[in-house]
Amino acid sequence: MKLAVIGAGWAGLAAAVTATQAGHEVTVFEAARTLGGRARALEAALADGSAVTLDNGQHILIGAYGETLRLMAMVGVDVDAALLRTPLALVFPDGNGLRLPKLPAPLDALAGIVGARGWSWRDKLVLLRVASGWQRAGFACDPLRSVAGLCAALTPRVRDELIDPLCVAALNTPATEASGQVFLRVLRDAMFGASGGSNLLLPRQDLGALFPEVAAKWIEARGGRVMPGRRVQSITHDPGGWRVDGAAFDAVVLACPPAEAARLATGHDAWCAQARALRFEAIATVYLEGGHRLAEPMLALRATPEAPAQFVFDRGQLGGPAGLWAMVISASDTGREMLEAQVRAQAIAQLDCQAPRVLQTVIEKRATFACTPGLQRPPMQIAPGLTACGDYVEGPYPATLEGAVMSGLAAAALPA
Repeated sequence: MKLAVIGAGWAGLAAAVTATQAGHEVTVFEAARTLGGRARALEAALADGSAVTLDNGQHILIGAYGETLRLMAMVGVDVDAALLRTPLALVFPDGNGLRLPKLPAPLDALAGIVGARGWSWRDKLVLLRVASGWQRAGFACDPLRSVAGLCAALTPRVRDELIDPLCVAALNTPATEASGQVFLRVLRDAMFGASGGSNLLLPRQDLGALFPEVAAKWIEARGGRVMPGRRVQSITHDPGGWRVDGAAFDAVVLACPPAEAARLATGHDAWCAQARALRFEAIATVYLEGGHRLAEPMLALRATPEAPAQFVFDRGQLGGPAGLWAMVISASDTGREMLEAQVRAQAIAQLDCQAPRVLQTVIEKRATFACTPGLQRPPMQIAPGLTACGDYVEGPYPATLEGAVMSGLAAAALPA
């Protein structure tokens, strides 16, 4: 079968690798000149003029991302070298917060909650009682319930230091607006699933080297084609299959952003309406120079409207130059100039950084769909031989790398 994959992000490349492995003839079209979609490498220069490779946004993986890790290894990525694996730690600069020990699940979560620093016994006991209720209910709730409603019985400290950071990290949607059902699914797989599922996997390589560039070489080595800088203008259906800018294919996978997929899926009005109806949230990453070595490669921060970063990553501990920090602001809606000023002030106040300098600010305005209660996401199947994949299509996970990869695998498995 001749398959066209339109989009070389993580979903599209997952589909292309899977189809290539199945023996199909695959061509990947990518509008940008850099592979990876919203998880790609970005070239920059430090203040001294030396080159540095950043990412278009700081990403993390977790141990529960089984399909992503399997696919990375299959195309030749040395996963252990590429990712720093540590037990889950949502620890703040003062040392308070949750840190899971190296124990089998769910004992690691139980021990971590009991040993959480800065939490009262009431904080811990209420969380254990509420989490036990979630487990008895099979980690399911009313589809229309928000994360804030789901967690209303928890103490303010636990909501502020555990639920809110986890929610914006996993769903990129504030707890008051985020889907409780999807949040519970993430908790189930990460903290109450297989041992190691909650582990943080922090990239020690740029996002391009982590999967997209390696996957493209793997595809090309097996006869496939990957064509960056090639934006598809149209797809049409004819009795023999599909045509992509006039070239004949048996099937097409739309692995591009939903607005672009809707542009190409002309005539499939119901699907296009669902894709266009999605609301999006931004993620901003402010890269700062002038930092010192942090106590952890990743620290949680106490975010407020005036100090908006929820996490800081010490890139010097992750293969980058010493003193380079990535400050991450999920669900961001602040303008660039004000955001940079706020983040610099936050680095001084919360991290004791004497003279932080903004190296670069990356704002992905449509980073993820807003994962709200009761959201109806577009289905994968658009028409026979025409499918869509991406973290936004119908599926169990929020807009994560694992959600994108699983979508790509499923799209490649659908019959033409």
